Amino acid sequence: MPGGRLTHQDRQQIALGLADGLAYAEIARALERPTSTVTREVMRNGGPTGYRADLAHRATERRAHRRRPVSSRGSEPVHQPHGRDTEAVREYEELFTTVMMQSGLPKMMARVMVCLLTTDAGSLTASELAQRLQVSPATISKSITFLEGQALVRRERDERRRERYVVDEELWYQSMIASVRSLTQQVEIARQGVGVLGPGTPAAVRLENVARFLDFVGESLARAAEQAREILSTKAETPS
Repeated sequence: MPGGRLTHQDRQQIALGLADGLAYAEIARALERPTSTVTREVMRNGGPTGYRADLAHRATERRAHRRRPVSSRGSEPVHQPHGRDTEAVREYEELFTTVMMQSGLPKMMARVMVCLLTTDAGSLTASELAQRLQVSPATISKSITFLEGQALVRRERDERRRERYVVDEELWYQSMIASVRSLTQQVEIARQGVGVLGPGTPAAVRLENVARFLDFVGESLARAAEQAREILSTKAETPS
């Protein structure tokens, strides 16, 4: 498959493929590119319904221009253990970040989260995060504060008394439980509105239906989280 950056013509072909309802893999085959290249291109430039070839091309040129001063500093790429392909890991992290942004995380918070998730230790210090992401410690601090508020990251002290930021199996479970609590609050406020707006009125019926729906989803999510909790603690097999 050809290397190099996507051209404007490539992006026009991607836009046409999306308009025709083609899957990313089909578009990629026509371009003779990896499917991940097309997926990343679309997800970082408006998604399948908002992708525009001209806008995507200009945005990519702007990003390349902003990155030039960083590369001139001569920063060394992060060494990848276990014989991993450095470029493949970089592309995967970029795609993972884009997907997390599509789910609602701000870009910097998504980058920090992906950095922690793709680290074998599952934890990094502020200085390690700043070095890997080439951002300031203040940016890391702001991102960690946000992620803590979402129950996605926790802090702990290592043997050298350094503060480390951690993602582990318990945090994923707690994040699900936090989502259940949020749904419960929405159920309560919706049902409160039924009384205020008058039972039987169109607005009240709408709110009651919303409350019933969210109540069902919340109970199902809580039950699924409890049943699946042990999956998160499954140990990896030792590679041969």
